[in-house]
Amino acid sequence: MYIRFTNARILSMTDGEDIYEGELRVKDNKIAYVGEKCESDEKFDRVIDCQGNVLMPGFKNAHTHSGMTAMRSYADDLPLQEWLNEKIFPMEAKMTGEDCYILSKLAVLEYLTSGITAVFDMYLAPYDIARCAKDTGMKFVQVSGINKFGPSIEELEERFLKINDGNPLSSFKLGFHAEYTCDLPLLEKIAALAHKYKQPLFAHNSETEREVKECIDRYKKTPTELMDSLGMFEYGGGGYHCVHFSDHDIEIFKEKGLYAVTNPGSNTKLASGIAPIQKFLDNGISVAIGTDGPSSNNCLDMFREMFLVTGLAKLTTKDASAVDGLKVLKMATVNGAHAMGLNDADVLAKDKEADIIMIDLHQPNMQPLNNIAKNIVYSGSKTNVKMTMVHGRILYEDGKYNIGADPEELYAKADEIIKRIG
Repeated sequence: MYIRFTNARILSMTDGEDIYEGELRVKDNKIAYVGEKCESDEKFDRVIDCQGNVLMPGFKNAHTHSGMTAMRSYADDLPLQEWLNEKIFPMEAKMTGEDCYILSKLAVLEYLTSGITAVFDMYLAPYDIARCAKDTGMKFVQVSGINKFGPSIEELEERFLKINDGNPLSSFKLGFHAEYTCDLPLLEKIAALAHKYKQPLFAHNSETEREVKECIDRYKKTPTELMDSLGMFEYGGGGYHCVHFSDHDIEIFKEKGLYAVTNPGSNTKLASGIAPIQKFLDNGISVAIGTDGPSSNNCLDMFREMFLVTGLAKLTTKDASAVDGLKVLKMATVNGAHAMGLNDADVLAKDKEADIIMIDLHQPNMQPLNNIAKNIVYSGSKTNVKMTMVHGRILYEDGKYNIGADPEELYAKADEIIKRIG
């Protein structure tokens, strides 16, 4: 397919480049041209008049658990450990690979409405999730959630090798669920695997005060200090949540060039705390944004996450200038792409992958056009997502999906699953 987008406002997210009026062309899965309007005698399969709306890189959901759509509003208003151990883990034990496939498809619908073009997904049944990526056209970067309940380290290595087969929509990163769900011998094996393949590592890290305290009681180290002492960060990586960080934890993340992936919606709902985002920025730590799973958030909405990132930072620092909106927009796009290893899908530029969204400015919440980029963060919502393109394919446009599945059938199947395992 060769698609031409005309009459657009281009928000490329390239450093130092302001929004400008122009056009963009997509050939197959790549951006063939982006810049000022210019005449062309080329033949296009489709020409889309953007009517002055914004084209920008898609949001990258840098931490989620897609298959947890089954548990949306199933066990609300509980603290994290009770919610996880007494409600979520027992239900997940009953889920099949096909369940994960269907429930991940349901999540894809919601991702697309929120302008999300790639997800950093940690969940069960990775082969079925890879199948979901292939069948829907959504971009999944999976990360292992190995813990003391499984899989084995040999299975983890096999998944890493098999899923990283060159499919541009599906890849697999090394990681583990969390320090508190792994014993020391397992953590040492995971670190050895990262060294064997020279790979970054990702895990839930310091989400709650209890998690940090219990780790210190066990090892006399915070989770970050323990992971670092095991050599887990020699090839990069990062942590999800990163709420209860010491100054030394921050030093480690700065020294190792790690990503802090913040999840303010989930952390707020579970009363886990507020990540020190301004401190991270002051120390040069790259921050990305994730929704976390739909059972703890409960929605997969990057607009809400962006507002919470800056809003909560302003409250905790008592400084209205903290965590500027433009920095938040970069966290949700460029930083997320880099954390996930999607360096060719970070900005709008020639030869970059065509992971693009269109933001509708012809709605009251986006008017007047004082500062479009900041307005996306402070006033934007899912209703402003007019189109979501992933890898050169338009998967969502004007409220209609193009993922090879009927939404109503997915809703019915999800209900059947929760009735069976609930």
